[in-house]
Amino acid sequence: MMWAAGLVAVVALQGAGAPPGAQASDGMAITAAPHLEGRPAPADLSPLQARVDAAAPGARLEIASGTYAGDLVLDRPIQLVGIGRPVLLGSGAGSVVRIRANDVTVEGFDIDGRGGGRLVDDASGIHIAGERAIVRDNHITRCIFGIYLRQAHGAIVEHNTVRGDRSKDPGDQGSAIHVWDTQAFRIVDNDVRYSRDGFYIQSSNGGFIAKNVAADLRYGLHYMFSDDNTFEDNRFENGAAGAAIMYSRRITFRRNQFLHNRGFASVGLLLRTCDDILAEDNLIADNARGVFIEGSARNTFRRNIIAESDVALVLFDSIQGARFEGNAFYANFAPLELVGRRTDTVFDRNYWSESGEPDLDGDGVRDRPFRLTNVFDHFRGNLIAADLFAQSTAAAALAAAEETFPVLTPVPVLDPHPLVRPPALPDVPRPPLAAGGVARPGVFLSALMLAAGVVLLSSGRRAPAWRGGGRPEHDRE
Repeated sequence: MMWAAGLVAVVALQGAGAPPGAQASDGMAITAAPHLEGRPAPADLSPLQARVDAAAPGARLEIASGTYAGDLVLDRPIQLVGIGRPVLLGSGAGSVVRIRANDVTVEGFDIDGRGGGRLVDDASGIHIAGERAIVRDNHITRCIFGIYLRQAHGAIVEHNTVRGDRSKDPGDQGSAIHVWDTQAFRIVDNDVRYSRDGFYIQSSNGGFIAKNVAADLRYGLHYMFSDDNTFEDNRFENGAAGAAIMYSRRITFRRNQFLHNRGFASVGLLLRTCDDILAEDNLIADNARGVFIEGSARNTFRRNIIAESDVALVLFDSIQGARFEGNAFYANFAPLELVGRRTDTVFDRNYWSESGEPDLDGDGVRDRPFRLTNVFDHFRGNLIAADLFAQSTAAAALAAAEETFPVLTPVPVLDPHPLVRPPALPDVPRPPLAAGGVARPGVFLSALMLAAGVVLLSSGRRAPAWRGGGRPEHDRE
């Protein structure tokens, strides 16, 4: 399991910005946030700074279309509103807009950081260190961090786009939207790409994150030490990990998409030392590993689609009380990689496209339990080299021989009531369409068509197209 250890180590090493003295559970110290940028140097100030300095608290300043070179500090409650999308062109020395008061709004600007500033200073397009800020409808480019929330309780970040500096290596960039030590925040309908991480959330509780897209990044969501947050209707795709969640509790994932995260150590959704997680109605598809769970307790997955991954689930024997109920597993090369020699994970009433058992009594449940593990999958979870031969003829022959003549017995993991037909999952989102109106990847759809054919042959009924979110054929009038 070298790949698993490598991914977890990389995630832990990136835990910057925690409270002083904080440590990950492996004992590794996490650095404190750097000093806070103050007022820009006179030579770096925007010509708009004089208007801000002259404004009364609570004033609304409307900025006409044009290009304004230099940086701004907003040190009083104020509404700064762009009319006709004015450009704030940073000095290249630090953050372009620095919010240093409560109740500040920044709306309607194109912000260009010129690729300048320093990572250690958290140089950002918009850096927020005040409460109840509203950052809306801005387009941010060439900044080390896009939008940075530092103890910005009650902040609202919505309808923004962030594009990282593609001329920089990922290690020289920050996150598109970075949240540190911030409570009761809202991040809604943002589109972020090409930064190191899409969303980095640490030591921040009570947030609502919805309708965002994070694509073409290292991690779509990088998340540590944060409890009681809700994620709904987001899409995380084309990264080393869709979401990497660590050391957190009571997180809810609803109707999200974790797609196309491919690579040696890639994963759709990773949970390490996370308790009481609820994941329902999500689409987790075309990942190297669909879901990875280690050292976590009481996590529930229900009504999700987990499809076309090399391994649908990677579960360590350190997890406790996990449940998978009413999910649909389509066209994964292997349903489960169990790392260790035990699990108390409960699987019940899931659909498994590779199951060929009949349903002779017609109750919608196959006549025998579905066995998630065979001897080769057991080797995969405990021998590093075994993963190299996962799709070989020898692996298939070993699995078939073990099922017929069980000599080497793996840890038994069963779904006692596997469904004959996919469950109706109308709330699971459809995969996005690529150019030409075709869902990516084509192999994904081909595999699902094959799965539908299996259902047709085994049940004598037409299977539904799950992408449409419709009901199974037998439920229709």
